[in-house]
Amino acid sequence: MKRPVNDQSGKVEPDDAALFRAAVGEVNPLPEQNRITPQRPRRKPVLHRTDPAPAIPDTLSDFAAEEAPDEYLSNGLSRMTLRKLRRGSWPVQDSLDLHGCHSEAARKLLQEFLHEAMQRGLRCVLVIHGKGKNSQSGEAVLRRLTRHWLIQHQTALAYCDALPKDGGSGAVLVLLKTKL
Repeated sequence: MKRPVNDQSGKVEPDDAALFRAAVGEVNPLPEQNRITPQRPRRKPVLHRTDPAPAIPDTLSDFAAEEAPDEYLSNGLSRMTLRKLRRGSWPVQDSLDLHGCHSEAARKLLQEFLHEAMQRGLRCVLVIHGKGKNSQSGEAVLRRLTRHWLIQHQTALAYCDALPKDGGSGAVLVLLKTKL
């Protein structure tokens, strides 16, 4: 005998409910879980200044003698530092997205971002430069320049490609000095 399928109203026939209870048997509720509900990270407060911000000197050069490496480690640091950075041992504390910027604007934004990160005492930041797929020349200009600028910057200790969830080769994780 074929039973009629319940309609979409959500009503359960008494026979079906009894059959379900007989098949499942006695049920014990799960113990209370000690979990924290995920929350969005807090937004950075907007600072309203009446005095002009101090000028950040532009010390970064656009002219690279060669292609910037995919990974960088400052002199005197252990290779283990770079390995930990690659594995995501330091949480990303802030990020900067340079998509769609021209090189001049990107350089200024990067300098301001690194200066602010240093002032706030951040240790690990993410700089998103993109993969260059929408570039007119077809090459990742911002990728090359961003890595070249990071090598020159005094606060950058190391960098490597970001984790795939953070943008992979279209972004770079940067380990910063905590004090100058």
